[in-house]
Amino acid sequence: MIRAKIDGRLELRFRELAMRRFGYGKGALSRAVEEAILRWVSSVEEESVFFEGDPVEVIDSVLSDVRLDSVELQHRIKDIWVSRVLE
Repeated sequence: MIRAKIDGRLELRFRELAMRRFGYGKGALSRAVEEAILRWVSSVEEESVFFEGDPVEVIDSVLSDVRLDSVELQHRIKDIWVSRVLE
């Protein structure tokens, strides 16, 4: 069982479309959620890049040129994330 909290407007749109597609009977929302999750999983699996080896070593090599401590790096990442969300 999956429980999730989503935006109210998105929930209403989802409910309306689910009922149009699967009818107004019992199980319509479950079928729509299942279909949505299957599509999302398939799309993520297609775009995923897999690598062999230790993921910590990969991250370490990617960040090898970064001359910031972990706290400063977290603050910079938060600032970047906030600026993108506000765009």
